[in-house]
Parts: sequence; C-alpha cells; structure tokens
Amino acid sequence: MIKKYFKLKRKDIAIVQFIIEGYEEMATVTTIDSHTAIIQISIISDFILDMNAVIKDLKNKCKMEEINCPEK
Repeated sequence: MIKKYFKLKRKDIAIVQFIIEGYEEMATVTTIDSHTAIIQISIISDFILDMNAVIKDLKNKCKMEEINCPEK
C-alpha cells in the first residue's frame, strides 16, 4: 500500500473522495484533518500508475498540494 498526503480546500474533500473511491479496489481516501483539509490516499501498489494519472488530473481541478506525512 502506497500512502500519499494532500492538502486541499475543505469543500473539495468529498468530491476527491468520491472520484478516487469510484475506482473500486484501487485506492481509498481518509481524512486526516478536516479543519486543515489534509487527506491520505492509500493506493494499492498494482494501480500506482493509474492513480497517479487520476491524482494529476484532480490536482489541476481541485488545487491539491502533495505534502509530507503529517505528524500525529
């Protein structure tokens, strides 16, 4: 499982989750912090190339910024 973290606008969390999880069994989205709008996308390694393409498209539409793993 490959984990990537992103900061985005709070209003975009639901749509990003809906789109990513629409690709069933490829990845899941977890909200790490709803106040600062940080999400984790957990990607099954067999689908990393496909998910990278989806994430690249979402970055342009939702202004997602990839960040380092936030401290808990």
